[in-house]
Amino acid sequence: MKAIRPATGVRLIVLIVASAALALGSFWLVEVMQKKTEESMPDRVRTEPDFYVEKFNFVRMAKTGEARYNLTGTEMKHYPQDDSYQIQSPVMHSYSADQPPMVSRSLRATVTNNSSEVHMYDNVHIDRPASATSQHFQLKTSYLLILPDDDVMKTPKPVELILGKSTLNGSGMFANNATGEFRLSSNVKGQFQPPVVTK
Repeated sequence: MKAIRPATGVRLIVLIVASAALALGSFWLVEVMQKKTEESMPDRVRTEPDFYVEKFNFVRMAKTGEARYNLTGTEMKHYPQDDSYQIQSPVMHSYSADQPPMVSRSLRATVTNNSSEVHMYDNVHIDRPASATSQHFQLKTSYLLILPDDDVMKTPKPVELILGKSTLNGSGMFANNATGEFRLSSNVKGQFQPPVVTK
């Protein structure tokens, strides 16, 4: 067996070091190119919910510490891209100091804008029982936007309102319970029954 001469050994070491440096350089170049490609490509928009709950009960508090409304449903999904909640079979109880709780129902709802907007869709029905100061109230429509913090309800869709035995129909409703403002924009018709006065 021949012994490796010193010059050949040095060449072999230089060749191994050069090959290793070339391999590491290639690896670094691939990593840099991949990072540049990822940075230049648009971010993927997430369309799937990041969590969901079943049979939930969500309570939103007023600044005074009292319950402003509570919202229940069979399922709620949260979508992180717009921080919205999709709700199936929602039931919303809105609380007021001087009137009975108003119950709003629909087939589905979307809660947006930091839970300050509740969009109710499909077979929307609102019911407020009679009290000593107000008659039984009902509302029916296909879509309703509720702003519980402002005590406002509005919709561009046709609505049917029943107050006691009086009915009112129209489109483009705006109602502010805090100020008493109420409007219907078009196709307005109604039937008024004066309240019965007992002696």
